[in-house]
Amino acid sequence: MKNLKLIVGRSNPKLGDDIARHLGIEPCKILLENFADGEIRFKIGEDIRGNDVFIVQSTFPNADNILELLLMIDAAKRASAQRVTAVIPYFGYARQDRKDQPRVPITSKLIANLIVSAGADRVLTMDLHAAQIQGFFDIPTDQLVSDNLFKHHIETDIFGRFDCPAHDNFVIVSPDIGGVKRVENIASRLDLPIAVIYKKRKKVSGEAQALKIVGEVAGKNVIILDDIIDTAGTMKQACLKLKDEGCEKIFVCATHPLLSGPAMERLDSSRIEGLTITNTIPLPMTKNRDYINVIETGRFFAMAIHHIHFEKSVSVLLYEDNSLDLWDH
Repeated sequence: MKNLKLIVGRSNPKLGDDIARHLGIEPCKILLENFADGEIRFKIGEDIRGNDVFIVQSTFPNADNILELLLMIDAAKRASAQRVTAVIPYFGYARQDRKDQPRVPITSKLIANLIVSAGADRVLTMDLHAAQIQGFFDIPTDQLVSDNLFKHHIETDIFGRFDCPAHDNFVIVSPDIGGVKRVENIASRLDLPIAVIYKKRKKVSGEAQALKIVGEVAGKNVIILDDIIDTAGTMKQACLKLKDEGCEKIFVCATHPLLSGPAMERLDSSRIEGLTITNTIPLPMTKNRDYINVIETGRFFAMAIHHIHFEKSVSVLLYEDNSLDLWDH
C-alpha cells in the first residue's frame, strides 16, 4: 500500500503482525531493545519520509509500554513522516479519568497530553473505559467499538449451543451502572432484554460488592458485557449474585483482558460457562483456559487504518451489522 508504513511495538507484536498481514504489507524494520540498565533504545530501520505512519502499541502496565509509544512517535516525527497515528488497541490508565478525590491526578488526561506532545497527529483505539477520554486529546481520535465482534460471537457461538429460540431465554447484563448505555446498544441489536447490577465499593478495601439486580434473570441464560476484566472481583460478585437470583448459564464478554493478580482463580470459581475476550492485550499461556475464547481484532484495526489512510469515514465500521464484510481494499 503506497506511502503507508506500520511500526509494531513490543506490547502486542502478534496483533501488530496480524494487522500488517491484513493490510498486505510488512511492518517497518526497527531496532527496539533495552540497555543493560533498562533504558529503551529505538531506531527506525528504513526511510519513512513523507509517509503515513501507524504505530501499534497498547499502553497497559508496565509503564515501559507508554514510554516505548512516545519514543516511537518522536522518532517517526523526526524522520519526517507526513502523519503519525498512534494505534492503541488498549488505552491504559483510562479508569483514572476524573478528580474524584482530593490530591489525585487525572492520569488519562496526562497520558493523552504526553501522546500529543510527542507528536502524534491522530489516535486510533478501541472501547475506551470512559467516552469523555476522546475529548482529552487535542487531535482527531477514533474509537472503535467491539459491539460487532461480540454480536457475531453471541449469535454464532453462544446462541448456537441452544435448541430453543434465543430471545426466549437470554438476557444481556451490565455489571454496573456505567455500562448500561453499551449494553442497551448491543441488546437492542440482538432484540434481547437487559438487566443491571447495582453495586457499591467497600470504603476501606475498594472491593466491589453486588447489591441488587434490576431486571428479570431467574430461569434465564445471561450474557455479561464489560469493557475490562482486571482482578475479576466485580465479575465474580456479579456471577454469584446472578446465581443467587436463579439464573441458568452465565457467559461473559469483555474487551480488554488485564487479568491481574487473583483474576484467574476468581474466574475459575465463578461458575461461568464461557469467557470471550479480544486480543487487544495478549493472553499469556499461563492464563489460558478451556472456557476462554479469544476474538482476533487484527482485521478490524486493519480496516480502520485503511479507511484513515484513504481519508474515508471510520464510523461506518462501528455499528453496521455487515461492516466487517464491507472492506474492498
